[in-house]
Amino acid sequence: MKAIWRKKMKQQLNEIDELTYNIFSKDIMDVLCQSSYWKEAKTIGVTISRGREVATNEIIKKAWDEGKHVVVPKCNPKENVMTFYEITSFSQLETVYFGLQEPIVQKTKKYFPNQIDLIIAPGIVFDQNGYRIGYGGGYYDRYLAEFNGEVIALAFSLQVVEEVPYEEHDLPVKALVTEQGIIHCDD
Repeated sequence: MKAIWRKKMKQQLNEIDELTYNIFSKDIMDVLCQSSYWKEAKTIGVTISRGREVATNEIIKKAWDEGKHVVVPKCNPKENVMTFYEITSFSQLETVYFGLQEPIVQKTKKYFPNQIDLIIAPGIVFDQNGYRIGYGGGYYDRYLAEFNGEVIALAFSLQVVEEVPYEEHDLPVKALVTEQGIIHCDD
């Protein structure tokens, strides 16, 4: 079922033209940066966007400009775990499987869950309650089970549906930041 949702949403996202994609990504960044989640966070965990995900490079630059720490996940498929490392430059990233950009461990500093204030969780489809369909690896759900900070997600409003299928171990995000504003999921 989740695979069908992923495929359908990827098709819809690929139909967004470049101009709309850029405008909506900037609008989402503006909404995010005005939020208390952003303002109160000193260390932010975020993935490097690819394809038609909400663009994160400008968000990362803004965080650096504001003196925030930016930590990016590195997945270890053998152990099925994810660890965050601080990047201070995009040159500290390498391209790994599926075109993902991850930190180069030797050039970055490891961060533990209790050192991160805000995690921006990726996903393809989200519902009003904060449940998400990710990319199928389960890395975030495992990581978030040990995380006590704030967890939000960035999404184009077309990615937000009434309800997605979820399992017992799936953890919802607190809020969805869209180009139309913030959807608070924990109300």
